[in-house]
Amino acid sequence: MIERFGETVKTGAAGGLGVALYNGSIYAEVNDRIVRYSLSAGSLVPTGPPITVVSGLPLGGDHPMHPFIITADGSLLVDVATATNACQLKNRQLKSPGIDPCKELETRGGIWRYDAKKTDQKFSPADRYATGIRNAEGFAIDPTGHRIFITQHGRDQLHANWPDLYKPDQEATLPSEEVMLLKKDGDYGWPECYYDPWQAKLVLAPEYGGDGGHAIGVCASKIGPVAAFPAHWGPNGMVFYDQKQFPARYRDGVFIAFHGSWDRAPYAQGGYNIVFQPLAGKGSDGRCEIFADGFAGAVTSPEGAVYRPSGVAVGPDGSLFVSDDMKGRIYKITYVGGADAAAEAKFTPCPSLTAPAGDIARAEAKPPEGTHPDAGATANLPVPPGGTREMVALGDRVYHGEVGGGTCTACHGENATGTPLGPDLTKNKWLWSDGSWVGITKTITDGVPLPKQYRSAMPAMGGAELTPDQASALAAYVWALNQH
Repeated sequence: MIERFGETVKTGAAGGLGVALYNGSIYAEVNDRIVRYSLSAGSLVPTGPPITVVSGLPLGGDHPMHPFIITADGSLLVDVATATNACQLKNRQLKSPGIDPCKELETRGGIWRYDAKKTDQKFSPADRYATGIRNAEGFAIDPTGHRIFITQHGRDQLHANWPDLYKPDQEATLPSEEVMLLKKDGDYGWPECYYDPWQAKLVLAPEYGGDGGHAIGVCASKIGPVAAFPAHWGPNGMVFYDQKQFPARYRDGVFIAFHGSWDRAPYAQGGYNIVFQPLAGKGSDGRCEIFADGFAGAVTSPEGAVYRPSGVAVGPDGSLFVSDDMKGRIYKITYVGGADAAAEAKFTPCPSLTAPAGDIARAEAKPPEGTHPDAGATANLPVPPGGTREMVALGDRVYHGEVGGGTCTACHGENATGTPLGPDLTKNKWLWSDGSWVGITKTITDGVPLPKQYRSAMPAMGGAELTPDQASALAAYVWALNQH
């Protein structure tokens, strides 16, 4: 049975992973507020109106949601994530330097603390609890209540914005995703620092004088992670396992929902799974385990995934619940084996943090006469006036990352039909040009620093090192998709 309550998208509401039960009430994030609903004994859903706990939380930018957790003493810890990727003068643009000092950190990029028992609190920079945190979607409290852990979405586009310092495959392998131990007044390094798994430490970001992974600078004084994971997997919800249904090895660690990557394109994406990370003391206790997988189905990409895990929770019987944000599915995972079965069970370790990016995801599409489902598809596409069929075919290869280091599929999808990060390029709808070959070429060349309908900017040349001929070919391919 499903019963719905509260505001909806139709009434203008938006939110993320922020939901919690505390002292007989349901707390939820809605736009710029955290609200609570009183839940009477025996009721499945509340019947009264929401009461505002805190309002005025910053909105807009790359990360407008406000996940949170409530501790036993009623501390309401809220993630106020960053508005930008790396606090650049021009967000996500080629070689744009970082703003120094980063004014954004006054009201974003950290954890803020409020009182869950009070109402009508107002957001204030003075209530900041910790700083230097790009995007903490997940929170977890250990069974003692003494340790609070948070996830961290690592920054994007090291190669796309700094091609002189990073190789194309490093776009897919840097930086690591993180779990961090939350400390009052802690500084975790954003935007000056990112975590390099090869060196197992924070290094200086290129926007702030970094040289591609060697310089340390101010990062020597920042707080690093207690556990790290492959780049761009997208750690969202997290929960500490505090029950006994699962085998003993799961009782001292966290389950994390990895929503899945986009910035590994044109290489194969990763994540879209549930991971278990053992923790001990103030750090990790061994390599993480792929606990549950296969949510995405046959196509592991933002536009192709059937399901994408986003939230996790532990039930009173010890079952693990997983939420999906593609179709609203809830999974319940239970353990039915005995102690002997648990002792003999094998598990799949997470990939090495220093594993290579792998092959370009669409490499099997070559040659055109091959057996790939898309084989020869460009032969049927129209050609723009003044162009050639060879040019359209080259544009296809640029789009799919086979030439020029193109990263188009990351935001626009394998088939150019769009993702939550970028528009559909096949519907003949144009926001930045008249749809002509020349107009599309100019948009690709200049980039889109201030999108009209999407949060993230598009760098010039899409963040790739395209030659003018490759940019023109890519535009011819996009033009052709819209005439097909």
